[in-house]
Amino acid sequence: MAGLKFEIAGTDKLSKARAGKIQTDHGQILTPVFMPVGTAGTVKAVSQQQLKEDVQAQIILGNTYHLYLRPGLEVLQAAGGLHRFNGWDRPILTDSGGYQVFSLSGTRKITEQGVLFQSHIDGSRHLFSPEKVIDIQRVIGADIIMAFDECPPYPSDYQYARSSMLLTHRWLDRCFLQMDQSTPLYGYDQHLFPIVQGSTYADLRRESCQYVSSRQAAGHAIGGLSVGEPDDLLYEMCALCCENLPADRPRYLMGVGTPVNLLECISLGVDMFDCVMPTRNGRNAMLFTSKGIINIDNKKWEKDFTPIDDGIDSEPSHFYSKAYLRHLVKSREILGLTIASVHNLAFYLHLMTQARAHILEGDFESWKNDQVKILQTRL
Repeated sequence: MAGLKFEIAGTDKLSKARAGKIQTDHGQILTPVFMPVGTAGTVKAVSQQQLKEDVQAQIILGNTYHLYLRPGLEVLQAAGGLHRFNGWDRPILTDSGGYQVFSLSGTRKITEQGVLFQSHIDGSRHLFSPEKVIDIQRVIGADIIMAFDECPPYPSDYQYARSSMLLTHRWLDRCFLQMDQSTPLYGYDQHLFPIVQGSTYADLRRESCQYVSSRQAAGHAIGGLSVGEPDDLLYEMCALCCENLPADRPRYLMGVGTPVNLLECISLGVDMFDCVMPTRNGRNAMLFTSKGIINIDNKKWEKDFTPIDDGIDSEPSHFYSKAYLRHLVKSREILGLTIASVHNLAFYLHLMTQARAHILEGDFESWKNDQVKILQTRL
C-alpha cells in the first residue's frame, strides 16, 4: 500500500500558488485540482466514462450522510466499497456529513456525543458521532476521508464560533482514535484530513490551524467558508489558514466556488477544491466558458450554431452548438442537462490544468489577473 504522499513540483514567483502531486493507492492527483461532487455515488447527469474522457477528472467526491442513508452500508460493503459499487477506479474523497447536518438546522440536535438528526428521505432518526462517521467512511472506502466537524453559520457570534471550534477539535481527537482502532476494509490505505474551523475570526482560525497541524495528518481541510460571507472575508480567512497550515501537506478548501474564487484561492496557496456549482448551474442553464458566462436560456443563442466552447478539450463542448443546447434546455430534454454539466466540469478542470501550467512557468499571478476579468464577463 503506497499511502498518501504529497510533493510540490513548482511555485509561482509572485503569489503563494503551488503545483503539486498527491499519490494515493488509487492513483496520482496533480494539483491544483477541482473535484467533481458525486454526492450519492454519482455526479448528477454525468457518467463515469464522461468524467474520465471528457471532464478528465482525477478524483471525485462522495458524501457520508447521503450514502449512509441510501443505498446504505450493507449494500456498499457487499459491493466492496464505493469504488467497486460505482465503477470509479481513481481516487475518491468523502465529506463526513458535517455540512449536510449543518444544512438540516431545523431537524437536528448537536451534543457532545454527536448530532441527532432526521433523515430527509423518511424522517427516521439517526445519531452521527465522530466514531460512527469514521466507521461509515471505512465502509464507503474513500482514499481521503474527512473528520466530523460542526460547520457554524455565517454570521456567528464570537462565543458560538469558539465553542463550535473547540467541539470540532474534541471530535477530531475521537476521529483519530477511531482511525487507530479500526482498519481499512478493502486492502488500501485511507487518510483522515482534519477540518479547520473558527468562522470569520482570525484568532480562532489561527488556533484551529495550530490544533489540527499538531495531529500530523496527511492533509488539511479549510471548512466553514462559502456559507454566505462576502468574498473579501473568504479570501482573508483562506489566506490566514494557508499561512498557518504546514506547507508540506495538501490544503483543501471545502465547497468553493466560482472559477474566480478558485483562481484567487490558488493564488493564496490552496491545492484542492470541490463545489456543486458547475453541475448545479449547468442544470439551470448557466455555462462557464473560456470567454465568460453564458445563460444558454437567452434568445440571443437561438440561432448561434458555433460550438459551446471550442477552447475546451471536451467532446460535448466543441461538438454541440449553443443553439442546439438551448433547444434541449428549452425542451427540457435530459441530454441538455448532461451536456451542460459535462461542459462546465470540463471547463473547471481545464482551468486547473492551465493554472498548474502557469504556476510551473512562474507567471501564474499575471495570467490569473487577466483570466479573472474574462471569467466575470457575462456574454
